[in-house]
Amino acid sequence: MYGSALTTPELVECVRTATLAPSLHNSQPWQFRLVGETVEVYVDRDRQLEVLDPDGRELLISVGAAIVTLRLALRSVGRVPDLAILPDIDRPDLVAVVRPGPFAKPSAALLGLADAIAHRHTNRQPFQAKVVPADVIEELRAAADHEGAELTIAGPASRTIIAGLGREAERRLHSSDGYRAEMGRWTRPLARRQDGVPAAAFGPWDAMERLPMRDFGIVHPQLQRRGERFEAHPTIAVLTTSGDEPASWVCAGQALQRVLLSATRRHLSTTPISQPVEIPSIREVLADRRSGRFAQMVIRLGYGPSAPTTPRRPVTEVLQQIAD
Repeated sequence: MYGSALTTPELVECVRTATLAPSLHNSQPWQFRLVGETVEVYVDRDRQLEVLDPDGRELLISVGAAIVTLRLALRSVGRVPDLAILPDIDRPDLVAVVRPGPFAKPSAALLGLADAIAHRHTNRQPFQAKVVPADVIEELRAAADHEGAELTIAGPASRTIIAGLGREAERRLHSSDGYRAEMGRWTRPLARRQDGVPAAAFGPWDAMERLPMRDFGIVHPQLQRRGERFEAHPTIAVLTTSGDEPASWVCAGQALQRVLLSATRRHLSTTPISQPVEIPSIREVLADRRSGRFAQMVIRLGYGPSAPTTPRRPVTEVLQQIAD
């Protein structure tokens, strides 16, 4: 009930909601600790993908996505969260401290974003040949801006360049030492696995080889992934930040999730495409040094079929509770 103090079970439920955030290969690289009403959010470096993400940039983007999801969960139960990012230089793995702040009834828009959390899924299927309306695009831009980032929609020429850069990044990744082994570790069809990318979420390969979709099939050739025609003119967006250090990566993660949830709320399907920003020289091409913008993620947007859910670790694995 709005205006009431949060109970421990309510806080635990907010943390459980936060674990529905997206992460690289569904690695879920976060840990939480409850201290009274305070939630401390930590990065779990044991879940870092060393080949794809040696600097931990995508690791912190993933944790940032969980932080904004936690904030929205708190807003949905009537509390305005107080947020501190990287608050303790002596504890670098402590990414954020989130405290339930003043009481406030959430708006319909905030409740819509919170409701979208359970419905947001990465969609690697072909999308319809349907234009995303301008007012929806503006809403997504505003969502990124709300978290201190910028979302730029690629025009026809830029879209072609970005798609080509993505394909080149995928080719280089395939030749990287350890890439297949690392991908295999996060896509193994283990019984009752609660993380990683299940085969049902791999999606088909682009028969026209236009879009740089992650080829999970290279480590599971027995799955016989089918080829399908993807949309000829995809809507592609680039998420950028004004800095390129850990705080900016956390900012990017919060903006990414807010954009994805805003898109879900407007019945859009989304595909974060990270290959172009996983190769430093290619990521540099996407940066705009003149305006001081650094590319953090590429996002495909459109209208697609329903996407499968991906597993989540139980909250008991990621949450530590201690006394006041």
